[in-house]
Amino acid sequence: NGYSLVRRVVERSGLAFEAEAPFAPGHTLGAALLTPTRLYVKSTLSVIRSTGAVKALAHITGGGITENLPRVLPDGTLARIDLTNLIVPPVFRWLSTVGGVEPDEMLRAFNCGVGMAVVVDATAEEQVAAAFANAGETVIRLGVIEPGAGKPHVTYEGTADFGFSA
Repeated sequence: NGYSLVRRVVERSGLAFEAEAPFAPGHTLGAALLTPTRLYVKSTLSVIRSTGAVKALAHITGGGITENLPRVLPDGTLARIDLTNLIVPPVFRWLSTVGGVEPDEMLRAFNCGVGMAVVVDATAEEQVAAAFANAGETVIRLGVIEPGAGKPHVTYEGTADFGFSA
């Protein structure tokens, strides 16, 4: 799981959990790595109520986009994700670079900055994005849902920025 991978990366880095986090100045490595997951309940409920356009929600936790998004999709679909749109937080760039963790593993183990995926009809995309932005959320267009074969799954195109420099 993600925490096992994080422990391996920290070991490889040679840093103590009490050391300053290279990706979060002013915070210890341990505190920075244990920052709680952001909660989206208030903004999500507000958007659902105000737009009526949300078809599905996927909380992106352990398992990342790769495992969590297919859980809300019907059979015969695929999610085509454009990785160039990801805004990868410094903690994930550090984990990838220092730990030598490949992008596919990063996307499977961590949320990589995507806390919630919201599925909407293309005709409601701008309305829902504006409602989330008005609720204080950062919105990116992850990709599209398309017909596919068999069980729902995710495909990736483009490249996310997993490079870290202190």
